[in-house]
Amino acid sequence: MSLVLRHSPEVAGLTLDAGGWVSIQDLLRGLKKAGHTQSLEGLHRIVAESDKQRFTISEDGLRIRAAQGHSVPVDLQLAPSVPPDILYHGTASATLDAIFASGIKPQTRQHVHLSTNVDTATQVGGRHGKPTVLTVNSKLMHEDGVVFWMADNGVWLTDFVDPKYLGFA
Repeated sequence: MSLVLRHSPEVAGLTLDAGGWVSIQDLLRGLKKAGHTQSLEGLHRIVAESDKQRFTISEDGLRIRAAQGHSVPVDLQLAPSVPPDILYHGTASATLDAIFASGIKPQTRQHVHLSTNVDTATQVGGRHGKPTVLTVNSKLMHEDGVVFWMADNGVWLTDFVDPKYLGFA
């Protein structure tokens, strides 16, 4: 589901709407066509039990989308939010020189992802090598006019983090 709802909806013959939403029934049919049969109950279980709460079901229960992490263009229609004073970014140690030279960029995603705790940042950083956790002075960034959004699953999003806002956790 992450592949379809965040990166390649065409794999299941789907097109996400501007907000990243797709009909749950269309998703189930598309997954079946792609060889991944899923029941409605199973889909709801995946959404409920996802440790990262990657998916959001619409209030009417008819549509689903990924909460964040898209590499395809979508507008999550999130309101700008005031972040906590400090956020965290997990990365592999091998990327530190590049980050401190040119900042944290979204790479293939639409936004930079930041977390509110060191444990989550450590897990994220460990996906690509030896993890290092950086602090982000989000209070100062916000005071300097940088916009933040909070995704449905609590992940903080921004467009870019300049190196001047970074430190080590």
